[in-house]
Amino acid sequence: MTTPFWCLIVVALLPYILAGTGGYLRIQQLGALDNNHPRVQATKLEGVAARAYAAQMNAWEALPLFATAVFLAHLTHADPAASATAAVGYLATRIGHPILYLANLATVRTIVFTIGLGFIVRLLFLALAAG
Repeated sequence: MTTPFWCLIVVALLPYILAGTGGYLRIQQLGALDNNHPRVQATKLEGVAARAYAAQMNAWEALPLFATAVFLAHLTHADPAASATAAVGYLATRIGHPILYLANLATVRTIVFTIGLGFIVRLLFLALAAG
């Protein structure tokens, strides 16, 4: 399996890790998990628990574009070394993003998100160049 696919596996697991973190913080803040209406309960979150939920949602939202870029790069036989570098770079930003979210460092988080988006664009351009 290629490096970009390994990165994709880790990126795909991040929302679940964040769900666990958010669940713990939700219980700490609200006393319990409302499994019947979790999204309604999420609207009651504040502070770090709310940011954990937002980080989880952002991780879900970012996943499809990265997955698409990885698959396109793979299917077009894009430069393997450049694809691996872009995928690892993206993975690094996706690990840093929720940490910065939880730490309430919005400006740095946005910069890291934008850098991550740049890595996706790089993968897409590699696919275009190869295809």
